[in-house]
Amino acid sequence: MRSVWSGNLAFGLVSIPVKLGSAVSSHKISFRQVHLTDQGRVRYQKTCELDEEVLTAADIGRAYETPDEQLVEITDADLRALPLPTAKTIEVSGFLDAASVDAMQLDTPYFLAPASPAANKPYVLMREALARAGKAAVGKFAMRNSEHLALIRAHDDVLLLQTLRWPDELNSPAEAAPKGSVSISDSELKLADTLISALGEADLMSYHDEYAQAVEALVTAKLEGSELPAAEQAGPGKVVDLMAALRASVEQAKGGRGEGAGSGTSGASGASGASGASATDEAADGDDRTGHASVTELKSSRRSGAKKTAAGKKATASKSSGTRSSGTGSSGTRSAGAKSASAKSAGTKSTASKTAAAKGGTSKAGARKTAATKKTAAAKKTAASRRKAG
Repeated sequence: MRSVWSGNLAFGLVSIPVKLGSAVSSHKISFRQVHLTDQGRVRYQKTCELDEEVLTAADIGRAYETPDEQLVEITDADLRALPLPTAKTIEVSGFLDAASVDAMQLDTPYFLAPASPAANKPYVLMREALARAGKAAVGKFAMRNSEHLALIRAHDDVLLLQTLRWPDELNSPAEAAPKGSVSISDSELKLADTLISALGEADLMSYHDEYAQAVEALVTAKLEGSELPAAEQAGPGKVVDLMAALRASVEQAKGGRGEGAGSGTSGASGASGASGASATDEAADGDDRTGHASVTELKSSRRSGAKKTAAGKKATASKSSGTRSSGTGSSGTRSAGAKSASAKSAGTKSTASKTAAAKGGTSKAGARKTAATKKTAAAKKTAASRRKAG
């Protein structure tokens, strides 16, 4: 482990020699700037703005600029001589629950390692004490011309130090919050809960950097002179129906996990509440437009069917227009429940449903179709026959 800082970890009167090393690495893709004409690398030179002289590292120092634009030169020796106890020591000043730290404050993680074999025992003692207490230590230390707030906790077999942003460095989230009042229904919350459950637990070990892999594949393709398939172009974002999007997401998530699509639909319907009722109303309103029997027609056909006699049924069947199938003509022998099922079938108009529409006037489609004189006469004769039979 390459050390980026060394000093002591002070735990009360216990001093532990430690060294600090990076706990993470990066696979960020780096590009070089080149001259497009001849592919020459572009280099930057540091020059003095007064005499435009090109400078080397030995020619460059540091200075602090005051508000009135005065420059005060600060040397490395000046910084090393600062009267700061945190320059070479991480002084633990208190403890807290690691879970209580705001995630916005967490910064860079480092491994703390014992700097010598003599530091092993106090190092392990502090690690075990923090693990048993479920606590994290808080302290400060200076590194790279800055003082840092640090959180130290047990992590497997090591002590992990994570730098924290200072509290006054955190910006208020007020500007990022949605403006105005936003109302979320119970149905939407239930569907969101269903989606969270359907997606399941995330396995962080299964994630990888696809961008880096894509760039490497692009470089290989260019070296070999081959072509990559065209990337999918994402369409512009648009506002969609929230409930519909949630239901579709649940179906997709359950389908990806190998669960039946039907189970996702039933779960979404159960959670939709008022929206589900609205969809039912729309379906009922659409019955007249699509030739399906309305609810009123079904009730009328049930009542009339219960009062029909065998003679009345035959008379009704014989006076039908003859354009219906034999199965439709014999519908008078069916029970009230069977008539309801027949009335629901699309595009089929039974004689019983026509009669109910002519009497009650509740079906717009039936009312429109009574324009034909012959059909109107047949409906009146059917009504008269039923009254006599009754």
